[in-house]
Amino acid sequence: MPSLLRLEEVTTANLAAALRIRVRPDQEHNVEPVAASLAEAYVHPPEVAWPRLIVDGDRTVGFLMAFLDIDWRTDGTLFRSGLWRLNIDAGEQGRGYGRFAVEAVATEIRRRGGKEMYVTWHAGPDGPDGPDGPEAFYLRLGFQKTGEVSGDQPVGVLTL
Repeated sequence: MPSLLRLEEVTTANLAAALRIRVRPDQEHNVEPVAASLAEAYVHPPEVAWPRLIVDGDRTVGFLMAFLDIDWRTDGTLFRSGLWRLNIDAGEQGRGYGRFAVEAVATEIRRRGGKEMYVTWHAGPDGPDGPDGPEAFYLRLGFQKTGEVSGDQPVGVLTL
C-alpha cells in the first residue's frame, strides 16, 4: 500500500486543524505552540520560513517549520537551513511521524542545494540532557552536536 504521509501548506482550509495540534503537556516547554510558529512564519519572508502540516491520509498529525538559508549570524556571513519547529500531536507520537518530518525537511534542503541540515532543541528540565527533551531523538537520526548553542539551546547538524 502506498504511503499516505505527506506535507501540506497551511491554508485557510486547514488552519483550524493546524491550531488543534498539541504536544503532550510534559513536552510543552520543549517547543512553541503551532500558533506561535505560524506568527513567526508570517513575519519572515516565505523563502526563509517553511511551515507545513504533516498529514497521514485524512488526519493532520503534526506540524513542522523549516528555516531555509537564514542569516545565522545576522551579519550576512553565514547562512544555514534546518528544522525550526516540530510538533507531533500527543495522540500521534511514536508512529514515525517525527522521522518522516526530519526526512522531508532534509529532502527540501537537498532540493535547494543544501549540504547540511541544522536543528536546535530545548534541554529537558533535569539538565542539558534531560530525559524528556528531544535530544536523543535527533541524535538517533544522525545529528551531531556542533558544540555551539543558539540562546541556551544546543545546535546539531546532519550532513545531507
